[in-house]
Amino acid sequence: QLKLVNPSQYRFEHLVTQMKWRLQEGRGEAVYQIGVEDNGLLVGLSEEEMRASLKTLRRMAEKVGADITVLREREVDYDSDVPRKITEVLVRKVPDNQQFLDLRVAVLGNVDSGKSTLLGVLTQGELDNGRGRARLNLFRHLHEIQSGRTSSISFEILGFNSKGEVVNYSDSRTAEEICESSSKMITFIDLAGHHKYLKTTIFGLTSYCPDFAMLVVSANTGIAGTTREHLGLAMALKVPFFIVISKVDLCSKTTVERTVKQLERILKQPGCNKLPLLVNSDDDAVTAAQQFAQSPNITPIFTLSSVSGENLDLLKVFLNILPPLTNSKEQEELMQQLTEFQVDEIYTVPEVGTVVGGTLSSGICREGENLVVGPTDDGKFLRLKVCSIQRNRSACRVLRAGQAATLALGPFDRSLLRKGMVMVSPEMNPTICSVFEAEIVLLFHATTFRKGFQVTVHVGNVRQTAIVEKIHGKDKLRTGEKAVVCFRFIKHPEYLKIGAKLLFREGVTKGIGHVTDL
Repeated sequence: QLKLVNPSQYRFEHLVTQMKWRLQEGRGEAVYQIGVEDNGLLVGLSEEEMRASLKTLRRMAEKVGADITVLREREVDYDSDVPRKITEVLVRKVPDNQQFLDLRVAVLGNVDSGKSTLLGVLTQGELDNGRGRARLNLFRHLHEIQSGRTSSISFEILGFNSKGEVVNYSDSRTAEEICESSSKMITFIDLAGHHKYLKTTIFGLTSYCPDFAMLVVSANTGIAGTTREHLGLAMALKVPFFIVISKVDLCSKTTVERTVKQLERILKQPGCNKLPLLVNSDDDAVTAAQQFAQSPNITPIFTLSSVSGENLDLLKVFLNILPPLTNSKEQEELMQQLTEFQVDEIYTVPEVGTVVGGTLSSGICREGENLVVGPTDDGKFLRLKVCSIQRNRSACRVLRAGQAATLALGPFDRSLLRKGMVMVSPEMNPTICSVFEAEIVLLFHATTFRKGFQVTVHVGNVRQTAIVEKIHGKDKLRTGEKAVVCFRFIKHPEYLKIGAKLLFREGVTKGIGHVTDL
C-alpha cells in the first residue's frame, strides 16, 4: 500500500474487506508494505504520513480481530530534504476456535551437532550450560539420558502470539496454555542423528510430512557423517530446508567461516542447485523468510550458539514470519475430499482405551464419526468409531486436512492395528495392493540390483520389506540408473496411492522414486 492517511468511510470498509481476504488467503497472516506503490516503486512516506498510515492499519486490524507488528523500517534516498521511510508490517489474526497456523519442522543433522539442545533452548526459554542441560526435557527413554543420544522421534512445540512474541514453556506453562495463547504453532520433530537410527529418521521424514526441515551442523566438526545423507533425504523428499550452524561459542571466527564456506560449496553443486543466504541481521531474517517460502532454491544459513544465545533471536524472527506452504484454497480442496487418516503411532491409555496418532491427509474428521481401518493381513477393513480427538495435547472437535492429531478409539483391540494403516470413510473404496510398480532411481548400490533382491520400502507411513519381482527392460540396475521396477510386499497388502513418493534401503543400498501402478 502507498499510504493510508485518513481514508473515507467507504474506502476504509473496502480496505478492511481486502485485509480480510488477504488474511484468509495467507491462513491468518499477511505482510503489508507501506510506502510502496502497486507497481513496486519505493516511494516512502514522511514521518507524519507514516504515523497516520500505521494508525489506520491498526484500526483496520482491530476491525478484523488481528494484531499488527512492525517488522522493519527502511529509509529511502530521494532528492528531498525530509527523510522518507518504508515500513513492513505483519498482520496476524488472533486465533479463534482453535484455528491456529500449524507448521511442522523436522530437525536433522549429524550425531552430536546439538539438535536437541537447540530445541530445548527454543522451547524452554533458558540457555544451555554447555553440558547438555537444556536437552534433558526432550528425551523419552532412560538410555537416551545416559548416552545423550536421541533414538526416538520426539515432538516439541513453540508458539508465537498474534503480536509475534514467543510463547514457550518458560513461565512454567503447560502445552494446553501454549496452544490457547498462540496464533501460530511450530511443531519441531526431533529426529535421531546417529547412523544406527537411520530408519527412525526416514520414518519421521516420510510419515509426519514436515513442511520444512532444519539441518543442524556443528561449527567445530563441519559436514560429517550423516549430514550429507540427511541433506540428500530432504532433497529427495522435496522438503525445503534451512541450515543452522550451532556451537559457534566453541570455536574461532575463522572456523565458523570455514564451515559456512564448506556448506556453500556443497549447496552450489549441480545436484543441489541451492542459493545459500547467510543471515546476519533482523533484516536478513525477514528477507530470508519471505524469499524462502516463494522459491525453494534459497537456503538460509544461521550461525548461532545455544550456550551464549548468540543470534538466537534471528532464528526466532525467521520462524515467526515463515509463511505456510499451502494456501487456504488448496487446503479447502483437500477438505472436500473423503476422510483419510494415516496411522503413525499406537498407544494404550488407561481408562481411555486404544489411541492412534497421525495426520489427516484429506477430508474432515469429527468426534463420533464412523470410519473403517485397514488393511489387515488378509486385506480387509474393520469398522470403528472415533470417540475423541486431541491436537497438541488439547481437546478438539473437528480435525481438518493436513493437521496432525491423536484419536481415541475406545475399546478397539490394539493388536489389530499397526503403523502404516489408514482410517478412511466407509464409502471410499481404498486401493489395496500387494504388488506395485514404481519408477525408481538407484542412488547407491554396492553390487548390482536385480530380480529377487529384498529391500525395505518407505511410502508415507507405510514401512515394509518388499521383493523385486521384475525390472522392466533390463536385467539389473547399477548406481545412478533409472527404471520401472515391480515390487511385492512380503507380509501383507498395504494402502498405496499412485504418485506417492517412495524411498527404499537395504544395508548400503538406497533409492528414491514414485509409485506408478498398483
